[in-house]
Amino acid sequence: MKVCSMKFRRILAAVLLLTACVPASGADRKFIVKPRPADAQALPFSDAVLVGNTLYIAGHLGLEKTGQPPAGAEDEARLVMEGIKSTVEAAGMSMEDVVSVQIFCTDLKFYDTFNTVYKTYFHGDYPARAFIGTDKLVRGGRFEVMGIAIKRPQ
Repeated sequence: MKVCSMKFRRILAAVLLLTACVPASGADRKFIVKPRPADAQALPFSDAVLVGNTLYIAGHLGLEKTGQPPAGAEDEARLVMEGIKSTVEAAGMSMEDVVSVQIFCTDLKFYDTFNTVYKTYFHGDYPARAFIGTDKLVRGGRFEVMGIAIKRPQ
């Protein structure tokens, strides 16, 4: 009888461990979709997905209302960061909750320009970050930014 009890405890412990590792169900997810230009209404992605206290932020471009990037790199950097900020806020978080950012850029000569704008969106510690050079981005953009935010305990 003691052997069965030991086996039962091991099986129960394994089941509890596996249950803790199961991803959140659809009911635990909140999909963030902000208004988009008419020509972008049917894009097959959400701006972000909130699972528990973690927000997965899709790639954002710095586009004007016309759906095109502005003429200047600094204006585009500001638009892309405003897009990230508004998405984070739509999930009930702030930029201080952002823990990781990936920036894609079509010309690394804009590194300093982007950083000048980027620094104005964070106070204190910065998120972990990658700045990645790439050939092209959708809609002719110079920058695309994606990231992860984790809601801080209140």
